[in-house]
Amino acid sequence: MTQTPNKLLPSITALSMLVGGSLVALPVLTQAAEPLELEFTYVAPRQQSQVAFVPFAGDSTISPVVLSDLSKSELKATSQNLPQQPHSSGELAGTLPIWQQTAIPYLVVGGTRSNKGSVVTDYEVIDLKTGRIIGGKQTLTSKSDASSLRYAGHVIADKVYELITGIPGDFSGKIAYVEETGSAKDKTSQIKVMDADGQNSRAVTPPIKGSIFSPTWSPDARKLAFTVQTPKAYPILFIQDIDGGAPRAIAKFAGSNISPSFSPDGSSILFSSSFEGSPDIYRVSTAGGTPQKIIGTPYRDIQPSYAPDGNSFLYVSDPKGENHPQIFSYNFATGTSTPVSRTGYATSPQYNKDGTQIAFLNGRSAAIMNTAGAIVTSIGNTGIDESASFSPNGKRIIYASKQGNRGVLTIKSLNGGETFSLGGAPNTTLRAPVWSSNPK
Repeated sequence: MTQTPNKLLPSITALSMLVGGSLVALPVLTQAAEPLELEFTYVAPRQQSQVAFVPFAGDSTISPVVLSDLSKSELKATSQNLPQQPHSSGELAGTLPIWQQTAIPYLVVGGTRSNKGSVVTDYEVIDLKTGRIIGGKQTLTSKSDASSLRYAGHVIADKVYELITGIPGDFSGKIAYVEETGSAKDKTSQIKVMDADGQNSRAVTPPIKGSIFSPTWSPDARKLAFTVQTPKAYPILFIQDIDGGAPRAIAKFAGSNISPSFSPDGSSILFSSSFEGSPDIYRVSTAGGTPQKIIGTPYRDIQPSYAPDGNSFLYVSDPKGENHPQIFSYNFATGTSTPVSRTGYATSPQYNKDGTQIAFLNGRSAAIMNTAGAIVTSIGNTGIDESASFSPNGKRIIYASKQGNRGVLTIKSLNGGETFSLGGAPNTTLRAPVWSSNPK
């Protein structure tokens, strides 16, 4: 009898196999039967990730950034245990059922090419249930230096996230923060800016003898406003272009000029100042000039923060004078204020992008409430009395804390993504991290 390759003639009289360490008898075939065809089919392992990511062809810099960004989000991207390594939708022909076995709903493929000194990335986001390319083929052109390629990775991750979720990603925004060394009279402060994954940190102000407070981004992510207090001087409000140049003072009145907040159109800044007595809320053009008083009461009115639509702003006041400050909302059209917070001690408010949630300091604990004043997320006492800052899409927050002699910035997902920390150098304090919108 001759055996045909890949066929089995089952004239076997006894079979056994090892299962769980024991020899187990299998059913015995005692008579010949028709040959059986054996088909060896790859079965892809089922995974929990929402995105399968195949590193782009011809690339070693952009792909790791895209994968890292998406892995930290609730999409939990993976490049492991994939059945194939295609680089275009065309290479999936006939193999879609294999990909569907993975239980991963989306696949990202693509490649890079050179064009007149630039790097062009073509990529596709594929719905594996239907094989449809979501949004069609995408193309991004960037410079070829390492920094530009890393930024291209963040931009691509933003787009992939948006194509899948319908919400813009928050990976290409920048994070500004204050780094302090020394203490008391020897304290030195400066503002640094880094990518949203903690890479490429750089100083945007020179070291300043004294303290820097409340940095805030302009809507176009090109400028920062902040307060500087040096020894024996009033706090002064400055604007700094993050690409260089000297900071420009826009509020240097004889009082505490603090807590700047850019209007959504970038034309003006709200701030608090005590140059006329008790702290009041003022508005000044970003070009400088005479400020306009918006709120002036006998109480301390501080920490203004524009609403995303520019029609109102949050601020902190203590109208009962009992050291129980609360958060209020001021409406420009009506000129009236209404209470927002419900807790016994609420300060440092900041809206998320769509104005549905407010990060604030609840006593000494960072928290998030809705616009009705109900706490929806409690972050706890971070050891630094500051509220959190929302990412551009409001799905993550960043806040400062202290671990031993090292300052730490923590990025926390609010919808099931990864929470991770970025540590500063030893003997430093990191403060007031704020996340910019995605640069245009």
